[in-house]
Amino acid sequence: MRSGKRVVITGLGVVTPIGLTVSEFWRSMMEGKSGAGAITYFDTSKYDTKFACEVKGFDPLKYLDRKSVQRMDLFAQFAMAAAAQAVEDSGVDFEKVDRDRVGVVVGSGIGGMWTYQRQQENLFKDAGPDHVSPFFIPMMISDIAAGNISIRYGLRGPNYATTSACATSGHAIADAAMLIERGDADMVLTGGSEAAICPMGIGGFNSMKALSTRNDDPSHASRPFDAKRDGFVMGEGGGIIVLESYEHAVKRGAKIMAELSGFGLTADAYHLTQPAPGGEGAVRAMKISLSDAELKPEDIDYINAHGTSTPFNDKNESEAIRTVFGDHAHKLLVSSTKSMTGHQLGAAGSVEAVATILAIMNDTAPPTINYEFPDPDCDLNYVPNKPVKRTIDAAISNTFGFGGHNACLLFTKFRE
Repeated sequence: MRSGKRVVITGLGVVTPIGLTVSEFWRSMMEGKSGAGAITYFDTSKYDTKFACEVKGFDPLKYLDRKSVQRMDLFAQFAMAAAAQAVEDSGVDFEKVDRDRVGVVVGSGIGGMWTYQRQQENLFKDAGPDHVSPFFIPMMISDIAAGNISIRYGLRGPNYATTSACATSGHAIADAAMLIERGDADMVLTGGSEAAICPMGIGGFNSMKALSTRNDDPSHASRPFDAKRDGFVMGEGGGIIVLESYEHAVKRGAKIMAELSGFGLTADAYHLTQPAPGGEGAVRAMKISLSDAELKPEDIDYINAHGTSTPFNDKNESEAIRTVFGDHAHKLLVSSTKSMTGHQLGAAGSVEAVATILAIMNDTAPPTINYEFPDPDCDLNYVPNKPVKRTIDAAISNTFGFGGHNACLLFTKFRE
């Protein structure tokens, strides 16, 4: 990065609709597995969309005691599970590091949606505020995942949440890197989590006409860049990454997986939900990430695209990539793992960052599944349906959020 301080990745953790651990997640991506299916959380008979990518088989008691589970919204439980995995993966012994210099930056686009849903029902069903839980506010607020992680491990460094819709955890990771760069922390647990597959969540996105309504074929509904895409598929889950300064990682003998070499953060300043024409904000974010990493467009091998499976986003992101990369755009591998996980909203950036890091580590680009019908406006190599083995030395992970928020993370292979 431009400051000269290197920021490296030493631990990964995920909870996703296609895998409850990093190894399961990678294996499912290599198999092209779809996480979509009928919604089981509530009765969808009155909803236009009756399916989503739910996290199946998740047992929070593997990571938390029963009392803690009862006092945490599902989004916070996902974050705690992913954090436990990432901490274990990093091999860090918190007794041997300065906890005053270990931070937590973990965001959520919406926060405790299920908690809000249930407590609102208590309020109106029982006609009185006395029936609202005293844990309602601390369970619902979007910063509480970061708070719970810091409490669990006694981490006393910078601690907060980011909220920027679908760019939330991209911003969290960039913020974490800046804390390390400027010397405010040696290590940061960072990422995002989301659990919004609830009546209000699905109802709200249905009202916006944002969700796919392919109810007769859910597993083929998330089809980024395909000509017959008709909206995104709601997902959920969490992703946590352990970032460290290179010096700190080497000093404690950590295994280094990859390097966060640059990032770009911009705003469209255009529309509440639609991207700027030509993906103008995305163009600037990708260019800034390249400049930050001191790389040229032709140095990039793979892009994990935002790729939501919506008409506007996929067209504009493809145009933005062509604008930034020119002739090299058609040599790039570009895929959207949302085709498998669905759109995890505030968790998308961190889970897709993990996918990007794994692509670099394994020299393999995950596929865009359900790609059947080419769209003339989307004419890049989207790694259709099967993973592609190729040397990946540098890769970008794109996240773009409602409100015009853009966050692009640039990861590279770690070299001494």
